[in-house]
Amino acid sequence: MAQPLTIEDLRRMAKRRVPRMFYDYADSGAWTEGTYRANETDFAKVKLRQRVAVDMTNRSLASEMIGQPVTMPVALAPTGLTGMQHADGEILAAKAAAKAGVPFTLSTMSICSIEDVANHTSAPFWFQLYVMKDREFIARLIQRAKAAGCSALVLTLDLQILGQRHKDIRNGLSAPPKPTLANLINLAFKPRWCLKMLDTPRRQFGNIVGHVTGVADMSSLSSWTASQFDPQLNWDDVQWIKDQWGGKLILKGILDAEDAEMAAKSGADALIVSNHGGRQLDGALSSIEALPGIVEQVGNRIEVLFDGGIRSGQDVLKAVALGAKGTFIGRAFLYGLGAMGEQGVTAALDIIRKELDTTMALCGLRDIKQVDERILVGGRAGAMKRLAS
Repeated sequence: MAQPLTIEDLRRMAKRRVPRMFYDYADSGAWTEGTYRANETDFAKVKLRQRVAVDMTNRSLASEMIGQPVTMPVALAPTGLTGMQHADGEILAAKAAAKAGVPFTLSTMSICSIEDVANHTSAPFWFQLYVMKDREFIARLIQRAKAAGCSALVLTLDLQILGQRHKDIRNGLSAPPKPTLANLINLAFKPRWCLKMLDTPRRQFGNIVGHVTGVADMSSLSSWTASQFDPQLNWDDVQWIKDQWGGKLILKGILDAEDAEMAAKSGADALIVSNHGGRQLDGALSSIEALPGIVEQVGNRIEVLFDGGIRSGQDVLKAVALGAKGTFIGRAFLYGLGAMGEQGVTAALDIIRKELDTTMALCGLRDIKQVDERILVGGRAGAMKRLAS
């Protein structure tokens, strides 16, 4: 097996090894997938200034995200069904993140439960919360995250209703998955994945099954989740969750300057510029196009983090140059997980770290904390003009 040199190498490996319905779940967007594609391709519009004859020794990528030291400004994003990309996926990803010195964020819709991840890891992780109509369940979920020692709560605001992803419908992705002939044939060609899944008891939504009245297994989960995402979610709910949690709070899913202003006034510690990986509103701005305007709107009143389309260390550097204090990778680490388990997540982080370090040096800087719009051709205004073209 050739050593993966890029995130794209890992993506191709994952596509070969992960059953189609679960690979497509991770690697898809809503409707035409236009915003999903733009998240990735728009980074190429941002151009870097190459500098020469400067001291490039003693470089440092060390930074902070919400006051937490990180070895580079990168965190693992919350992703649903991570444990279906590879057996025990959330545990393996959390271990890889801890070894790399970056945060891991566990999704509400994870296969491994909060407690399971906490029992198998030593470093505190972050927990991502979806708001359900069952507020008693949400209150218990927050308390479980507290008890597990989670050091931040990431509240997702952009999934009040589900965007339609055609691949999931065509693949029969459901809880439990539909045993169609096409799916069964596809599984027959993924023996490594199947053997790993047979060897683990973790094959259902660990944070929900057994924790909600009437939801005892995967078959009863589908109807519950379909009715539970709350379309009435509003800023008063954000305050209620903030009060329930009492710790570091990050608001995920901000793509508009007016919403960024509301986030800054909410008392949250950070916001994440994100369009849910292009999985919700197709036709929305790419995350990198939205970033500069949101940074301009809120300034230093709230920490601005970034999520969407990062496939390289260069993408991380460009987001930081445009004002992000930290970034999240979702699909990039999922490709690594699907390709090689924990080793693959480590490979993804190593690839991004090396690309980030080398690119920063070639832009004439030695410390990630010094990176700003000066490394961009035309500065922030030039980048914004290219992104809008």
